[in-house]
Amino acid sequence: MGLHLPIVWSETHREHLPEGEVWVGVRTPGTEQPERADRILESLLEDRVAEPMTPGPLAAGELERVHSPSLLDYLAGAWTGWQASGHEEDPGQDRVVPYLFPTPGLLGGIDPVEPVSAAARAGRFTYDTMTLIGPGTWDAARAAAGVALTAADLVIEGAPAAYACCRPPGHHATREAIGGSCYLANTALAAARLADSGRTPVAVIDIDAHHGNGTQSIFYEDPTVLTASIHVDPGQGWFPHFLGSAAETGSGRGEGSNLNLPLDPGTGDEGWLAGLRSLIGWAKAEGARSLVVALGVDAAQSDPESPLEVTIEGYREAGRLLGEMDLPTVIVQEGGYDLESVGPLVREALRGFENAGGSD
Repeated sequence: MGLHLPIVWSETHREHLPEGEVWVGVRTPGTEQPERADRILESLLEDRVAEPMTPGPLAAGELERVHSPSLLDYLAGAWTGWQASGHEEDPGQDRVVPYLFPTPGLLGGIDPVEPVSAAARAGRFTYDTMTLIGPGTWDAARAAAGVALTAADLVIEGAPAAYACCRPPGHHATREAIGGSCYLANTALAAARLADSGRTPVAVIDIDAHHGNGTQSIFYEDPTVLTASIHVDPGQGWFPHFLGSAAETGSGRGEGSNLNLPLDPGTGDEGWLAGLRSLIGWAKAEGARSLVVALGVDAAQSDPESPLEVTIEGYREAGRLLGEMDLPTVIVQEGGYDLESVGPLVREALRGFENAGGSD
């Protein structure tokens, strides 16, 4: 039986060409490449009833729901600023890369001045050296945000569920900064849209292999959005390293509205699915009325760089468990980088979701 839930995507994703990452100072081939989304859509179209939809233009102010105006202004002009700096010729860097970061150790409690240098400005708004900006990055990131918001609107208008095929991904982007190959917080934008429609509390369940630190930080003091993430333990040497522990539970009015479940590297289906059941049980107990799934498939054992050992059957079962929550649901694509398996993994997760009756 073919997939019935609406699929939203944008060809504009292909304009984002990071052309690599800077890892411990070395330019390496990037895994977040255009073919990821193309492979996903190709796999879904093999099992498809209706054609995918494309988003309309973003309305003014939509991105400011989860991002600061200063970050958005920076992203809009980062590439032209880099060109004007001459760094494409000297030293020959064809992508925006930071070289200095305003950490507490540098500032010593002094409020920083706004930097003029393009490379310093990159460090002001970027927290790693992996998240490069090229000439088409801003347009692609905005298109991905539009994909997530359109999928949320479909659910608000009555669709039981919708899938947002977003690229670049978004769950590592914070209100003030980009990082982890993420530029705009697609999952958070979808959750905020559902929250603004009154479907609160919204549960965000992130099953990407890595902690959804951006989504967590955006809603950390917001009791209307419950954020839960199951991921490889950052304390054992995995991105984002400094965040993602079980001790992070929210603060202020949001105290108790965040749940992290770190797993040991190498955890397979049994432990991963048991953890997911715990997150689902928590969201139900907290009274969730709508759901956003951050669908990363980079925990799969078929991915040579995966820190976990989840099988394709595990992803199908995860989809079924999430579908059994029987909530209005937006499924937002996050990680998944092995080109041979990313499409089938997403397809099986969506099949599992639909077979649970979550979108009937």
